Amino acid sequence: MVDIPNDHPRAESLRVRHAIIDGMHSKIVAEAGLIAHGRGEAYDYLIGEKTHDFAIDAIDAAAAMLYLAKHPVLSVNGNTAVLCPEDMIKFSNKTRIPLEINLFYRSDERMNAITEVMKKYNANLILGNNSEYYEEIDEISSLRRVVDKRGIYSADVVFVPLEDGDRTIGLKKNNKKVITVDLNPLSRTSQQADITIVDNIIRVFPLLLKSFDSIDGRSDAEAILSRYDNNKILKSAMEKITSYFKDKL
Repeated sequence: MVDIPNDHPRAESLRVRHAIIDGMHSKIVAEAGLIAHGRGEAYDYLIGEKTHDFAIDAIDAAAAMLYLAKHPVLSVNGNTAVLCPEDMIKFSNKTRIPLEINLFYRSDERMNAITEVMKKYNANLILGNNSEYYEEIDEISSLRRVVDKRGIYSADVVFVPLEDGDRTIGLKKNNKKVITVDLNPLSRTSQQADITIVDNIIRVFPLLLKSFDSIDGRSDAEAILSRYDNNKILKSAMEKITSYFKDKL
């Protein structure tokens, strides 16, 4: 890890950036994951690197949807395994929602590296790394089509942070509800998902757990979802980005 001075104005962002780089060298992150992270970092800058009300509303709706789901699954890729493994696994362990490794740039080396990260943080429910349970989703053409029949294949709700649009569309065609975390409100994933959390994944999981814990039964969760409008959330996020540029003029 590069020694980054604490008084550097971008210290935390630089530390995260170098964690992603280290993750690439450890075969956890694909090379393309660095580009994806840089793109997200730019959008985070445009929303002031903080969680806004539109993200809180989406997080509350996501918690409600996961609470009501019969078979929810949290999808894991290389970037999430580096950026927020501890918080993500804490959420999974406490809610008993399984984690499934699912990769666009899929290799045994990366699958094993991510599995080791999850074991390091004591994940209780790890799917996607045992070929005995592999199935394919026909609506997805990339290697992300390979899923665990105990997990994504049979899930009704899939949480897909840092996602590519093709799989989101494929999952929707497969009659699954999709929750995503995407700092770009204009991406295909953001536009196609049922719930889009426009925020940095690093900030999301602690808030998601807090929201999940606060749900007071099924009727409360249903009421939260009934009030939710994803198009309104995306519009609010885009207005925030637009206001950033206006403020700089």
